[in-house]
Formats: sequence, C-alpha cells, structure tokens
Amino acid sequence: MKAAKWYAKKDIRVENVPEPSAPKPGEVKIKVTWCGICGSDLHEYLAGPIFIPTSPHPLTGSQAPLILGHEFSGTVVEVGEGVTTVNVGDLVAPDACQHCGVCINCREGRYNVCQKLAFTGLMADGAFAEYVNVPAEVCYVLPPNFDLEAAALIEPLATGFKAVRLAGSLLGKTAVVFGTGTIGLGTLMCAKAAGAYVIAVEMSAARKKLAKECGADVILDPKECDVIVEIKKLTKVGADVSFECIGNKLTAPLAIEAIRNNGKAVIVGIFEEPSSFNFFNLSATDKVVIGTLAYTVDDFQGVANLLASGQLKTAPLITGRIKLDDIIEKGFEELVNNKDANIKIIVSPT
Repeated sequence: MKAAKWYAKKDIRVENVPEPSAPKPGEVKIKVTWCGICGSDLHEYLAGPIFIPTSPHPLTGSQAPLILGHEFSGTVVEVGEGVTTVNVGDLVAPDACQHCGVCINCREGRYNVCQKLAFTGLMADGAFAEYVNVPAEVCYVLPPNFDLEAAALIEPLATGFKAVRLAGSLLGKTAVVFGTGTIGLGTLMCAKAAGAYVIAVEMSAARKKLAKECGADVILDPKECDVIVEIKKLTKVGADVSFECIGNKLTAPLAIEAIRNNGKAVIVGIFEEPSSFNFFNLSATDKVVIGTLAYTVDDFQGVANLLASGQLKTAPLITGRIKLDDIIEKGFEELVNNKDANIKIIVSPT
C-alpha cells in the first residue's frame, strides 16, 4: 500500500510499504478515508524529531522512520481477537492516544497523559496510508452515514473541547483565544457554545475572517493595537480565561497577562522553544495556569454532540483536499508557504 513515512526533518517520503497484517488481539484494522495534516505533523516536518522516537518507544516499540497521520476517519475492515466494542463495517474517528491502561494517570481516567503515552502517527504507524491498525479502545464509533470529512476533524476539535472543559464554567464570562488556526478556531467555537464572550487574537486577514465566521465577538490584531491594553479596555480588569493556541514563546506570557487576578490561562499550543516568564506574576495574583494535552473519549462525544447541534462547524476549517501523492507539495509545503490562507488540509490515501 502507499504511505507517507517520516525519515527526518524535511524528509517525508510517499512510498509503497507492506499493508498492515491482521490486527492483534485488542486491535482493529481501518481503511482510511480522510486524514488531516496536524500542526504537530508540520512541526515534525520542519523541526523534528519532536515527538517521534529515535529509539524503540516503551509502549509500541516503534521508532523512526514511521508513517505519520493521526487526525483521521475510516471504516473498520477487520477486528482482532477479543474485540467486542467495534464491529466490521463501523465508521470510526479514532482517538490518537494509545496508552498502557495501568499507570496512575490511566487509572484516573487521564490516559491522555499516560506515563507511556504513544500518539498514533507519531509513536506508532499512522493514517497517512490506505490502512492502519490501532487499539480498539481508542476508536470512537460514529453513527451510520456520518460525514467522514467532518469526522476527520473530531480529533483536533476535541483538543479545543477539552481545553474549554478544563477552564470550568464559561457562561457569561470573557475568554481570549490566542491564535485561530484549527485548534484555536475549535477552542473559539467550543467557548462560544459554553456561553462565553470571545475575543480572538490573530494577525492573518484570512484567519480573522474565519474567526468572525466561527463566532468571535471581537478580533484584535497585534499589528494594529496593544492587545493587552485593548483587552483591559473591554473587560476593565482582564479576561476571565485565556487560551494560548499558538505555541509561541511570546504569546504564552501574554495569555497570562491578559487575564484578571484569579483568572485562568489554558496553555494548548505545542512549543518548540521555552518562554521567559516571571512567576511572581502568578504568586502575586492567584492566577491559575493549566496545561492541556490532547483529550479523552468524553471529549470526542462532546464534539460529536456539538457537531450534531450545529454549534461546531467543520466546513470553514477545511481549506484543502488532496491525494496522498501530493502530500509534500500541496500539503506540507503549502502549509509552510501559504500558512495564512490555510487551516486544515485533509488527505485521501487513494
């Protein structure tokens, strides 16, 4: 079968590889319909290895080179021994968090921070391929006839849903979302669904337009104003909650500065380098900083519910549909060279 395999920074190759064998006990085999290019895939392309292991991963045993892709949808074509929760023919949108099930975090239901966490497509072969095998327990089973384009975006939208869930009640509160890429727009829509007044911070004209379409009440451009001053004007004391969805060393401290005393800053972005920060800004203000990684199955259900109600929209987020053969030129390089014009490019393996 054809697959996109990561070998090194700026070295992803579309090549013929063996089709996955029959699934092991507890696994399912999925025929991939769509798989989105994630920001983490782009980080690996430009600066990896970041998550990709260069020695055998403790849970999966996988290491570079491996097949990328974890934001995907497809149809189950085979189930392994002992699988009872997923059936052949089911439409699925798998959770990417492969986990051990026995560490303290897994036992507490926070398997997204499992001590041996392995993301499909980063620490195990992924879904930029015609077929992929994954644990049955990570498969979110979709209703019959569910739109598989939309289903491929459940995974990134679940990241935003979880960030909003961790922030607590947002009803009648003000939230600031830094960055309106896929994760930022998903977070924005989830915050609106939770009852927040949302201020989006974005510089790209195309993304500002999408932020408005997705429900932002106010959009601030750092090229045009002092964002913190404007947030203070709008809120008097600072926002109740902020969400950093960029992963930039400069915007992370701003996300904390933007909130009021006793407010919450939720850090969602993936960072390539550290920020400089004076922790007195926390101890002197009772501000709370929350880190969040990925999601759990409850967040997949929450996203599916909001999609069904129309409170989440995927159509504005999909800016490209391409074939696997074109994943470098029309996928990764397109995202690098035309970042402002793109949100989510989804890939068909056939």
